[in-house]
Amino acid sequence: MRALKIAGMIVAAVIVILVLLLIVGIPSGFLTSPIREQVERATGYRLAIAGTTKISLWPQLNVTLNEITLSDPKDRDTSSRLTIERVQARMTLSSAWSGHPQISELTITRPVLFVPLLRDRIRDNAAAPKPALSGDMDGPAIDRVTIADGALVFSNLRDRVENRIDGINATAAIGADRKISLRGSARTGEQPLKFAIKAAMPAPPVERQNIPVELTLDAPAMLQAPLSGKAEVRLNGSVVMINGLTGSLGDGAFNGWASVDIASKPLVKLDLDFQRLDASVSKAPASPSSQAWSNASIELNGLNYVDAQARISAAEVNFGEAHFAPAAVDLALAGGVLKASVANLGAYGGALNGEAIVDVSRSDQTYAMHADIVGVRALPLLRSLADFDKLDGKMQAKIAVRSSGPSQRAIMSNMSGTAFVNFQDGAIKDLNIAQMIRSLTSSTLSGWQETKDQNTDLSQLSASFRIERGQAQTTDLNLVGPLARMTGAGTIDLGTKLLAFRVEPKLVMTTQGQGRTSDPVGFGIPVMIEGSWAEPRIYPDMQGILDNPDAAYARLKQMGAGLFGPNGGGLGGLLGSLGGSSGGQAGDNSGTGNTSGTAPTDPLGGKLGETLGNLIQQGLGGGGGSRGRGIAPPAAESGSLNPSQQQPAVSPPAQTDLPPPPQAQQDSQPMNDVLRQLFNRQ
Repeated sequence: MRALKIAGMIVAAVIVILVLLLIVGIPSGFLTSPIREQVERATGYRLAIAGTTKISLWPQLNVTLNEITLSDPKDRDTSSRLTIERVQARMTLSSAWSGHPQISELTITRPVLFVPLLRDRIRDNAAAPKPALSGDMDGPAIDRVTIADGALVFSNLRDRVENRIDGINATAAIGADRKISLRGSARTGEQPLKFAIKAAMPAPPVERQNIPVELTLDAPAMLQAPLSGKAEVRLNGSVVMINGLTGSLGDGAFNGWASVDIASKPLVKLDLDFQRLDASVSKAPASPSSQAWSNASIELNGLNYVDAQARISAAEVNFGEAHFAPAAVDLALAGGVLKASVANLGAYGGALNGEAIVDVSRSDQTYAMHADIVGVRALPLLRSLADFDKLDGKMQAKIAVRSSGPSQRAIMSNMSGTAFVNFQDGAIKDLNIAQMIRSLTSSTLSGWQETKDQNTDLSQLSASFRIERGQAQTTDLNLVGPLARMTGAGTIDLGTKLLAFRVEPKLVMTTQGQGRTSDPVGFGIPVMIEGSWAEPRIYPDMQGILDNPDAAYARLKQMGAGLFGPNGGGLGGLLGSLGGSSGGQAGDNSGTGNTSGTAPTDPLGGKLGETLGNLIQQGLGGGGGSRGRGIAPPAAESGSLNPSQQQPAVSPPAQTDLPPPPQAQQDSQPMNDVLRQLFNRQ
């Protein structure tokens, strides 16, 4: 009896142990070596299992391997490897006993594939090709594969570059007819993406056999619309050939072909033709000109780790709000140097030809661009590309610039080259230049004085620039319009968005255009435009008028006749009658007539200074700073003075109030007062 009890206790203990083993798992380190040998023989890669290996029989037979690493034995720095936290295979016990395991589900938890980023292609790859899977391999059949929380890591240790695709979750179902359906999601940074792949796998070996593949990709951060495509994929050694490629990007259909050589540094070849291509761009701020350029780094290092030859064409291209039709761009990327060229790019009634080069092969990123724009409508082009809607007309431009730097501000500050722009038969929107010129006779302007629905028609606006270290200088600014003309020179600081121009404006006092050379009326004083190009200060250059007083008086007379109405509202007549012997009798400062009948010998004496001073006091001008004041326009919009303002002279003050009469060769004190008020000069 006692022996029977002992035997019963032993059996019960064994049953308990077996139940625990069935539930918890049987340590099966003896499986490690066969699995490792099988993988290495099939793939040529080394398999290391650092964790435990166990077999569980409940609820069904499953084998679990922990802490797995798959690496290339010829890779010394182990930059190319696959690490897996856990692999679990579920199968039926009967299939395991038969020697042909039927795996119902293979779960791969936290796999991380490390892909090295190479700067140079290996021309003569001495590495032996990896053995392909053959039809004679006695491998297990798998119904379903699940990947949980995987990642792709692209890195270059020397350059200290690492890019990741995280959160990879995917499920692949493999049918009995060898059709594979893969669906999953991932994220790049904080941007999500979804993908779906369908393929019909041929019987092994798959090399040099066409594999029908369907792909759907939804990546809002990279593509404006979902991408879907179909192709015949063929493996030819290390080259993946994609033929008969058709699909759509949003509503735009495309066709073409592609190939990828993955032997070392990837080489991508691509030829796609779209019916319509919509490219997403970030929207510029509402007033970009008033904001400083960004100092944020422009990351383009990824161009060093792939080579490409591509041609992309389209019947029409929508780049943000910009529209081009037709369009074709040729791309060549090798050794970190990207060249993009366009020929006869259709743009708003004109054409664009040019080439852009980006070189990131060295630490200092460099850029170069040359473009030839002919007959393009300026307003829609500038508004769509730069959110600038102040210029319209037929645009012609020739641009050849180069620069370097890691940010927008550095690129603009380092820019050098030449540029020529010409706008014809258009308008400057929301600006009335003629009104601005008149306003300058009374005050300094701050900003461009934008007014909705008031435009300045122009026949031509042109300038050529020489650019050095972000300083764009021009000496031939020229604006020709029906009611205004302007020439000038100056500098634009591209890095700080500042400008400094000195211009010579003229008005045309007829709406019939500039048919006669005598129509334009000079402002008489150069105008300075300085400060931020969004809100500059605009004011007359008063000191310039004193360099040549005789010519200045003539221009002042023209300004009065042109700006203030017929005959200058009396000002022109005054200047004509008081400026010399042909003007009749001129009074002296004492208020008595000149009995000799001759003009004063002092060109600044007589009643000229006194009259100008009195006119200023009556409202045609006022005292001001040295560079911000001139002669004020009358209150009437038409430019004509009222009858009280048209009196040609003002009664002099009483004799008792006058100072002693000056000598003929002395300065006129009233004129000195005028000069002091106008120009802040003694």
